[in-house]
Amino acid sequence: MFGWLRDLNLGYAIVPCEGTVLKDERFKVLKALSETTSRMDLSMFAQKVNLTSEQTMHQFQELAKEGFLQKVGSGYGITHKGKAALKAFATVPEGTAFHFYFGIDQPSEFTAQSLEQFYRFSKQISVASVEFHLYRGDFGKWLTDVCKEPEISSEFDHVKSADLKGEELRAELLKVLDAKFGFEQLL
Repeated sequence: MFGWLRDLNLGYAIVPCEGTVLKDERFKVLKALSETTSRMDLSMFAQKVNLTSEQTMHQFQELAKEGFLQKVGSGYGITHKGKAALKAFATVPEGTAFHFYFGIDQPSEFTAQSLEQFYRFSKQISVASVEFHLYRGDFGKWLTDVCKEPEISSEFDHVKSADLKGEELRAELLKVLDAKFGFEQLL
């Protein structure tokens, strides 16, 4: 029998956003494990995620190797990094999405409804928009007030104090987000 952790009570709904491409089946396995509230064997879990037992075991091993899961007895448990990844894909409450602007009264087409979208859009939007929002404090306010991530906001403030510009600034902000949520391994 495979042992599973009891309900983790993460406290938020997880809705992968349209257009999100996850590496292999990792996110599906991670999400299903977070929702598992009772013991089940490997074949039952594999059926739940629509994979073979061998594919499921491979995903567990890869997620463990990447630090999203850890071996617990005869099963696996979600690590802090795994919980952070799940939080990154959770949508924010309605009406609290982050709307990217190029400047005052110059909205863009990008609206982030999750930290994962915020990460992807921060990679895509013009660096002028990134500078505009960071130096106005918009990123920090949204991260603290909506996403409940004051630590990330504080790290963004640290990047801001370095007075970086252009692609160097974008790269540092993305590095902070990736260190917390592991986007490069999941996307």
